[in-house]
Amino acid sequence: MHDIKAIRDDPDAFDRAWASRGLGPQTSELLKLDESLRAAQTSLQAAQNRRNEASKLIGQAKAKKDGATASALMAEVEILKGEIQGFDAEATRAKAELELLMVALPNLPAADVPVGEDEHGNVELRRWGEPFKIENPKDHVDLGAALGMMDFEAAARMSGARFVVLKKELARLERALGQYMLDFQTQENGYTEISPPLLVRDEAVFGVGQLPKFYDDLFTASRSNVRKHLLKEALEPLNGLFWGRGGGREIDLVGLVEEVLDVAKTEEDLWLISTAEVALTNLVREQITDEEELPLRLTALTPCFRSEAGASGKDTRGMIRQHQFYKVELVSITTPEQSQAEHERMIECAEAVLKRLEIPFRTMLLCTGDMGFSARKTYDIEVWLPSQGTYREISSCSNCGDFQARRMDARSRNSGEKGTRFVHTLNGSGLAVGRTLVALMENYQDEAGRIAIPQALHRYLPGLTHIGGEA
Repeated sequence: MHDIKAIRDDPDAFDRAWASRGLGPQTSELLKLDESLRAAQTSLQAAQNRRNEASKLIGQAKAKKDGATASALMAEVEILKGEIQGFDAEATRAKAELELLMVALPNLPAADVPVGEDEHGNVELRRWGEPFKIENPKDHVDLGAALGMMDFEAAARMSGARFVVLKKELARLERALGQYMLDFQTQENGYTEISPPLLVRDEAVFGVGQLPKFYDDLFTASRSNVRKHLLKEALEPLNGLFWGRGGGREIDLVGLVEEVLDVAKTEEDLWLISTAEVALTNLVREQITDEEELPLRLTALTPCFRSEAGASGKDTRGMIRQHQFYKVELVSITTPEQSQAEHERMIECAEAVLKRLEIPFRTMLLCTGDMGFSARKTYDIEVWLPSQGTYREISSCSNCGDFQARRMDARSRNSGEKGTRFVHTLNGSGLAVGRTLVALMENYQDEAGRIAIPQALHRYLPGLTHIGGEA
């Protein structure tokens, strides 16, 4: 969300920034609606003031037995009531249209973000570790199938595509990875562990920038369809018994109820989180945090749910792109002065997980055309996958500035001061557990198809040094 006052002050800067993200000019329409809104509000205020003044004068005229003046003023008040309704409607319309445009506009990129159209414009910052030399490496799907511990067919029978069933030691390894990451971030990097809700309201998803633009990428837990089915069954026998006023057309009760339920929100309509960022960031929603408590550093290990609506045909094989997966999320809430340094710290905390696991990776600075909607600057960590002979994303760490805070009305205050200001929010993966499992399997495979267990995980898997056989 953006500050319309800042857009008024320097519209060209906003248009240039949005142009670097592939958008055309936006500020002309925004400022036109803003002008209409302010004009309607000014006229509304003036009409209300005159109505209040006229109402007082009516009382005074009546007290003086001046009926003619009182009548004239009462007639004026009636006219003013109509004008007030009109100005109020115009202000409401302009505000709604302005907000509709504003909420669909992405964050402005930071000054040091490279300009580019897509992933080809990203800049490699550093690499860690040498890619393992493995002859004829198998991918994680073949490795898992040979071990009898990774079953996509069973998952598809119950849930469809992009799900997996892990068994035996691979299931243990997935659990160990998540526990290791969580312990590492809380015990060594100072993050506070949170166990958040997995189902959230519209406002929470809107706050982090996923609604309304990315509606199709989310899963919703809704009872609306169930309610529609039950009501349809109950009302079908009554169809034909009701008619419109004056003997008009027959009322289709079932159709009417279905139309209402299609647009009416029910209390049971909730969103499954696509990342724990949604829940963790919203902990400061509509709150004023003492700046002495910042930065807040929060982490959670949760399932994540994504429809992958925009990924049709991509990574259809294996665990790279799933509808359901586990992830350790990192979220920081900071002052504006702290956020840049906190961003560097966060990416280091994420990189350190792979260093401890001794898996090669590289760190990328994303260009303007490849950043997420809410981000002003993003680093990606890409892990080496021997079967593909390339690096694949395993973590994104983003500084969102005050973009999400404005949508959530999340503020901070210095002790002893009256004024408040918007906090800055940051989020990152520390890491995606499923993709880390994939990277570990492929980088630690041997010729016999066994998977070695990295030293960092030995205490989480006592007695197990390999999967698929003894050491």
